[in-house]
Amino acid sequence: MFKKILIANRGEIACRVIKTARKMGIQTVAVYSEADVDSRHVELADEAVCIGPPPSKESYLVADRIIAACKETGAEAVHPGYGFLSENEAFARRLEEEGIVFIGPKHYSIAAMGDKIASKKLALEAKVNTIPGFNEAIDTPEQAVEIAKKIGYPVMIKASAGGGGKGLRVAFSDREAHEGFSSCRTEAKNAFGDDRVFIEKYVEEPRHIEIQLIGDAHGNCIYLQERECSIQRRHQKVIEEAPSPFLDEKTRKAMGEQAVALAKAVKYQSAGTVEFVVGKDKSFYFLEMNTRLQVEHPVTECITGLDLVELMIRVAAGEKLPFAQKDVKLNGWAMECRINAEDPFRNFLPSTGRLTRYLPPAEADGVRVDTGVYEGGEISMYYDSMIAKLIVHGASRDQAIAKMRAALNAFVIRGVSSNIAFQSALMQHPRFQSGNFNTGFIAEHYAHGFRAEDVPHDDPDFLVALVGAVYRRYRERAIGISGQLAGHNVVIGSDFVVVVRGEGGEHRHVPVSLAVGEGGLVTVVIDGRSLAINFDWHFGSIRIHGQCDGRDFTAQVERQGLWYHVVHNGRSIEAQVMRTRAAELLRVMPFKAPADMSKFLLSPMPGLLADIAVQPGQKVEVGERLAVIEAMKMENILVATQAGTVAELLATKGESLAVDQPILSFT
Repeated sequence: MFKKILIANRGEIACRVIKTARKMGIQTVAVYSEADVDSRHVELADEAVCIGPPPSKESYLVADRIIAACKETGAEAVHPGYGFLSENEAFARRLEEEGIVFIGPKHYSIAAMGDKIASKKLALEAKVNTIPGFNEAIDTPEQAVEIAKKIGYPVMIKASAGGGGKGLRVAFSDREAHEGFSSCRTEAKNAFGDDRVFIEKYVEEPRHIEIQLIGDAHGNCIYLQERECSIQRRHQKVIEEAPSPFLDEKTRKAMGEQAVALAKAVKYQSAGTVEFVVGKDKSFYFLEMNTRLQVEHPVTECITGLDLVELMIRVAAGEKLPFAQKDVKLNGWAMECRINAEDPFRNFLPSTGRLTRYLPPAEADGVRVDTGVYEGGEISMYYDSMIAKLIVHGASRDQAIAKMRAALNAFVIRGVSSNIAFQSALMQHPRFQSGNFNTGFIAEHYAHGFRAEDVPHDDPDFLVALVGAVYRRYRERAIGISGQLAGHNVVIGSDFVVVVRGEGGEHRHVPVSLAVGEGGLVTVVIDGRSLAINFDWHFGSIRIHGQCDGRDFTAQVERQGLWYHVVHNGRSIEAQVMRTRAAELLRVMPFKAPADMSKFLLSPMPGLLADIAVQPGQKVEVGERLAVIEAMKMENILVATQAGTVAELLATKGESLAVDQPILSFT
C-alpha cells in the first residue's frame, strides 16, 4: 500500500480524499494556488505545495507542477479528484512514465472514452444500447439536415469533445438543424478547439441515470447500482439520488451489465461511471463514460456501504476487489443537494466573498456534509461555485426527502448568497416528491427564473408565530437583566401586531396574542388559531430547533435592528413586532423609495471586469454588448436593455466589482 499520496485538486473533493487516506494510514500532500493558501484542504493535509497563481490554467492544470510536487515530497501516487486533470490522458501517461501511480483508470481507457464519437463506436462493439444516429463527423449544415431527416426529428446536434452543455443543440425542423449545426460547430471550436459535430436521436421525456462501476487490474468489474441525476439546470446536475425512483430491477440489471461490458472492453481499472439517457418507456441508451470519480459518488456510498475513494486507492495499489457482484446490496435511499454560491433570485448569478457565518447541519442520523470551506473563509472568483454537498440517507425515499428538508433548514450560510432556497423549493415540489420528472423539470417549472413566490410554505402562519415567540423571549431577557423595582415591574402584555415587510412599503399587519406557559411554551394566537411553540435557543444564535403544536422544526432567526429575519423551508420573511398603536402610526408613515438607478449599468454579481466594450459619447442599441464580467470560471456578458448614449465610465478594466456597483452611466 502507498505511504504517501498527492491530491491534484482543491476544495471539497481534496478534503474528501484526505479523509479516506487518513483512515487508511496514508500521508497526504495537498497542492494549492496562491488564492488557496488558507484553504481547508491545505490545513487538513500532512504537507502542502504551492503550484502557482490563482488561475487554474497556471496552477491546477499544469501537469509539470503537479509532477514536480510529487518528486519534491516523495508522493508515490496521485489522486486527481474530479475536474482539472482527472480525465486527462496525457497527464495519466506522464505520471506512469515518471513512475508515479495514477489513482484512476489507465491512460488508454481515458483516451477510449474521452471522445464521444469513438466511445459510441466502442459501445456498439460491446453490444451496449446506443441512441440511433450518425456517428461520423459531419462536414456541412446541408449534410446535417439530410441526416436529421433520416433519423427523424427531434434530433440532438452535439460536439464530439463537448461537455457541460457546451456544443449542444436540439433541432425539431430542417431550419433548426441547419442553424444548430453551424452554431454548435463554432461553439465547439471556441470552447474545446475541436469542431467535430455529430447527430443522434433526441429521446423525449428523458431521464439521466448513471451506473457506478469499480474495476481492478485482475479482470474484475462490478456495478454498484445506479444514480438518478435528472434534476438539472442548464445541463448541470442539481440533485442526485440513489437508487432511481423510475427503474425496476430488470432494467437496473440490464443497464448494470451493459455498463460492465463497456468497461471490460476498454480494460477499465478504478471507479468510473457510465451515463445513460432513459426514455419514458424505460428504453435506455449509452450517453458517455466518465473516467473519474463523480461529484455525486456519496449517494452510492450511502446505499452500498462502500468507500469509493478507498476502493480506488486499493485498486491502484494492485489489490483485487474484495467482493463480487452478488455481494452488492441496495440499502435504503440517499440524496445529495449541491450547495452553491449563487443567487437563485438573480438568475443564479455567482456570488463570491467571505463566509461570515458557516454552520452546516450536524453530521448524524444519516446526514453527511462534504465541504472544503469554513467560517471566515473566502469563496473565490477563480473556481467553481460549490460550497458543499449535503447528503442524506434514509430507509425510504420519503424519509430521505424529509431528512433533506430538515438539513436544508439547518444549513446556515451568510456573507454570500446560496441556492438553499431553490433546493428547498425542489424538495417540496409535488412532481419531485412523486418521482415523476425528467431532465426538463427545472426548465419547465421555472421557465421564467426563480422567484420568492416559487417557494411555497405549507403554513405561513408559522413564520409569523415564530417571530412573535422569539420577540417574547427577547422581551423577557431584557426585563430580566434591566432590574425591576417591586411594585413597578414592566408588564410585557399580550396583544401585538407582527408587521411583515413588503415591497414598496406595502407591509402586512398581522394581529397576534402572545402568552407564556410552563417550560417557556409560547402560545401565539393568529386570527383565532392557536399555535403552541417551544424551542431550545440561545441569544445570538441563528439556528433554532423546537416544536410547534408537537411537531419538530428547525428554522433560522436573526435580529437585525428592530426587524427579525426568519427562514424556514426555503421561505423567508422580515418582520417586527409592535404595539397596536405603533403599528397604526406606521401605516401613515411616508415610504422613501430607493434611488432611481435606471441610468446606470450595475454589476449583477461580484467579479472581475474583464472588458468594457463602449466609450463615453457612444450611442448603443438594445442588445449591444457593454461589458464582460468574469466570475467562477464563467464569462458573463452585459448588454444594453434600452437604447441610449454612454455618459461616463465609472469602473476600469481589471477592477474587482461588488454586487450592484455602477460600471457606467447613460445620459
